[in-house]
Amino acid sequence: MNPREAARLKRKLRIRKKISGTGERPRLSVFRSAKHIYAQIVDDAQGRTLAAASTLSKEIKEKAPGQKKTEVAKEVGRLLAVKAKEKGITSVVFDRNGFLYHGRVKAVAESCREHGLEF
Repeated sequence: MNPREAARLKRKLRIRKKISGTGERPRLSVFRSAKHIYAQIVDDAQGRTLAAASTLSKEIKEKAPGQKKTEVAKEVGRLLAVKAKEKGITSVVFDRNGFLYHGRVKAVAESCREHGLEF
């Protein structure tokens, strides 16, 4: 494991000590890789994923070619917010997973907020 990833995992553990998703207020977790971004809404009490979206989702994969990664991240946020609304989820706790709140992670969060999720 490279030092950069180790530092992120240390930050992740610090964050996760304080953040936990419940049934009424689940956790919105974001993971960013070099090519893709993944977001999911998790109920930690039951250990279940309630909704998920990523750049590999069918709806987004069709639109993605030719777009910048940040623009695609906004689409992931929009899709996740729509899926959450369908399941009756309106309020979440944001988990940036050790990544800086910047760029693609920020784009997902702001897009979710714009489309009705509260956090």
